[in-house]
Amino acid sequence: MFVIAILKIILFLLWCCIMVPVQMVVLIFHKGLGAYTVPKYWHKGVCVIFGVKVKISGTPVQDRQIMYVSNHLSYLDVPAIGSYLKASFIAKQEVAGWPVFGFLSKLQQTAFIDRSGARVDKDHYDLGSMLDAGKSLILFPEGTSSDGQTLLPFKSRLFTLVIERVGHVAVQPFTIRLPQAKTQEDRDRYAWYGDMDLAPHLWALAKTGGVTVELVFHDLIEVTESTERKVLTEQCYQIIQSAM
Repeated sequence: MFVIAILKIILFLLWCCIMVPVQMVVLIFHKGLGAYTVPKYWHKGVCVIFGVKVKISGTPVQDRQIMYVSNHLSYLDVPAIGSYLKASFIAKQEVAGWPVFGFLSKLQQTAFIDRSGARVDKDHYDLGSMLDAGKSLILFPEGTSSDGQTLLPFKSRLFTLVIERVGHVAVQPFTIRLPQAKTQEDRDRYAWYGDMDLAPHLWALAKTGGVTVELVFHDLIEVTESTERKVLTEQCYQIIQSAM
């Protein structure tokens, strides 16, 4: 297993060496929908290398602008979701400074926000600008990752972005679940939360045959001028929780 894990890490680095320069060139000339194509294939490659098998249930809406809303289990959510959706993730500012993964997330056109609320106006403006530019966004309203069994309370602030764009942006909730996990030990092969360190977690996964993750896409939610932010937040919470 040690040798296999080493080979997976080497393949991951080689895959980055191939795809990263291509994406850097793409972003020089284009930052629209087409700029998500290279990251999409990069994510697919990462999933293959580490044995993250992604199952899709329901229908992800991709022919219009969407705010995707989901629970959050792990940094592995990014390649799992990114291998199917052409959209920008919303992540906490600290991620931008992570070695390797911070740089890669910037190439994905990730939107970094201050979870403490110290930059509320600027974050709101920056995310709004991305939506106004026609981009779709992926929001983890828990604000952090969980153990795959418990859904943490949702923060409602960013749902305002959709309500301000009635008729242009809709909401699609989806649930990330681990259909083959029977115990917390099984879930922890994928889930990364609390005080877990990233490198040992990824190394442990590399030594296994991988994991199956399911993305369950729910019906679209159309907002109206009378939609209330907290009601919309609770509606998404209940829908996502129902499929866990």
